[in-house]
Amino acid sequence: MKVVIVGAGSVGSSIARELLAHKHEILLIDLKPEVIGRSGLRGAHWLVGDACELSTLQGAKVEDADVVVSATGDDKVNLVVSLLAKTEFGVGRTVGRVNNPKNDWMFNDSWGVDVAVNTPQLMTALVEEAVEIGDLVRLLTLQTGVASLVEFTVPHDSHVIGMTVGDIHWPEDATLVAILRDQAPITPSRDDVIDGGDELFFVTTIAAEDGLRELLSSAPGSIDAGEQATGNGQPATAGGHGHALDDDGFDG
Repeated sequence: MKVVIVGAGSVGSSIARELLAHKHEILLIDLKPEVIGRSGLRGAHWLVGDACELSTLQGAKVEDADVVVSATGDDKVNLVVSLLAKTEFGVGRTVGRVNNPKNDWMFNDSWGVDVAVNTPQLMTALVEEAVEIGDLVRLLTLQTGVASLVEFTVPHDSHVIGMTVGDIHWPEDATLVAILRDQAPITPSRDDVIDGGDELFFVTTIAAEDGLRELLSSAPGSIDAGEQATGNGQPATAGGHGHALDDDGFDG
């Protein structure tokens, strides 16, 4: 995979180092020629120039890249690079670093950003995930703010303990994709029994998060809250859209 990384600071260099270790082809673009000597990134290709200029991106042959990562410390640059990569060069995947959380709302498909990485928000989510038991924690926003990856740690007094995954009417557009139990990941099937301390990971739309939170935190005896959360009075499956579970309905 060919990856173009704009910004060879600590963030861009760290990303490049990891991708090089996985045998990907890396091109770094930076305004400062001195970063080449101090980077220690063996095997990476370099281009010194302003990535906001079309001529620089043309010289980098950005149109051949599978992914463009805008990892500078300037949100304006990251937005412009993402927009140019998407609209002028037809890059299939763009990733934009968000430095100021107040600018997060701009990092969407209107600016050519496929994935926005908000480091402060991600760190906050990881802190909450470590301490919040019994509440839904958003770990990552996907698809330019349409969907998210969320986590729920099952309290030891939860009403869902002892129930199988297939017993629960999950909210529409919420899919259980993994269970972490005793530090081991489990690919969920409808016959898996939920236990206290399980970490449940869902891919869900932003709109469905409230329904999922209500279902998981509802009092014993109110497990049918999932039907209300669909908004159409029909039970929803873990795959969403209110279809019946003809098979296990899960990834894998």
